[in-house]
Amino acid sequence: MANKKRATLKDIANVLNISPAAVSKAMHDDSRISDKTKKAVKRVAKELDYQPNHLASALRNGKSNLVGVIVPRTNSNFFSSVLENMEAVLNKASYNIIITQSNESFEKECKNIDTLLFTQVDGIIASMANETVDLSHYEKVKSNGIPLILFDRGENDLNVDYVGINDYDSSHVIVEHLVEKGCKRIAHIGGYRRTRIFNNRIKGYVDALKKNELPIDDSLIVESALTLEDGRLEMENLLRLEHRPDAVYVASDYAALGALQVLNEQDIKVPDDIRLVGFGNEPFTSLVTPSITSIEQHSKEIGRLAAETFLKHIAQPELKQTLNKIILDAELIIRDSSR
Repeated sequence: MANKKRATLKDIANVLNISPAAVSKAMHDDSRISDKTKKAVKRVAKELDYQPNHLASALRNGKSNLVGVIVPRTNSNFFSSVLENMEAVLNKASYNIIITQSNESFEKECKNIDTLLFTQVDGIIASMANETVDLSHYEKVKSNGIPLILFDRGENDLNVDYVGINDYDSSHVIVEHLVEKGCKRIAHIGGYRRTRIFNNRIKGYVDALKKNELPIDDSLIVESALTLEDGRLEMENLLRLEHRPDAVYVASDYAALGALQVLNEQDIKVPDDIRLVGFGNEPFTSLVTPSITSIEQHSKEIGRLAAETFLKHIAQPELKQTLNKIILDAELIIRDSSR
């Protein structure tokens, strides 16, 4: 079956015997067009199943009222909450969002950028993939004069607006909490150092150990992709050490869940034998047994602030030459796994 031809302004104009320009004005409620003509245009448009061509409109007007958003994944409560609150703010300002996900792939992230630029989005709000080291695709966004706001994961080298939590201080808060509970061999299952937020978490962990005069043991510091499977694997490796840790700080709740599964399977009591702390305050952390202590990442605030930062750029184009770094304080939610 042949594809149905897409209705155009000219098709509506032909039915009503008026000009396409008059149809366009009626669609936009132009005061120069009578209410009778507006009603007729909208009636025929509905009958013909007319759909506006936003790309063509963006090319004509230089404005699409679309904001491109890139996230590493959408199956995370953190990112879905960020998106929900970001969209709420942007919708009120008559903007819609186009959501893309990189699945932690640098190559897919580059393709997402190209797609969003082709779609003529008015701005891009992004959280980088784990694999991303080369920033040339983001430099392309900047060179096109399009507002770029990074959240959660972003690189200082880009010199763009950023919204996130204080990852360095978060590690201090976690280590101080575990030290207060008497822990002396605190392991860290972290992300890859090449990603700024995970590098800052590792730095904060190391500096907090030094502050509390605890030794730095490289065998207790692990880099991974922080999936549930990584949490299981690295927890098993830590348990094979001659001197196993008495606490484990994991830089992701999903990996922390994997670690907890291994501890439960091996009948290691949490927190009596090993205390456990995650990162992200995912909903499941309060539902598992024992419940997992975690860092609250303030997803609602991050989504709202990232959207508001974009809107400031639209309202004040001169802001493209300024930087707005919004860093939210760490908050530790203490539960049974470390209590």
